Amino acid sequence: MEQLFGLNPQLIHDTALSILAILTLFTLMSYLLFNPAKKLLKDRQERIKNDIDNAKKDREEAEAIKKEYDAKIKGIEKEAEGILSEARQKALKNEARIVDEAKEEAARIIKRANEEALLEKKRVMDEAKQEMVMIASMMAGKVVAAAIDTSVQDALVEETLKEIGERTWRS
Repeated sequence: MEQLFGLNPQLIHDTALSILAILTLFTLMSYLLFNPAKKLLKDRQERIKNDIDNAKKDREEAEAIKKEYDAKIKGIEKEAEGILSEARQKALKNEARIVDEAKEEAARIIKRANEEALLEKKRVMDEAKQEMVMIASMMAGKVVAAAIDTSVQDALVEETLKEIGERTWRS
């Protein structure tokens, strides 16, 4: 009977040599090709993992910096509001000071005008008094020249007072 597979010693020997060659070739390829490829893939995986970790850290740092800048911006806005408020207060103080100075100046001008009016009034009164003295002396000269009695003299004084006016004597 013939064998089903035709196992003979040559076939077994060739098969054993082929298996040994395949094992040797596999071991050799494993050391020369598979291990470096595995190492390359493992290194690449670690590098990608490190890149992802670094990206997460960078994103966290960026968020922290963004929060810090947002806080600074809010602080700057508050500071700007404070500066504007202070400037408004200074402007209001300056406005009040300028108004007060203007009022004081107006009061000084009014006071000076009143003083000048009083001086002018006194001067006019003095002039009126001088005119009255002159008129009285002229009247006295007329009275002496005419040698008139006291009733005529009283009438002349009354007439002179009416011409000058009673306001001159009262003020």
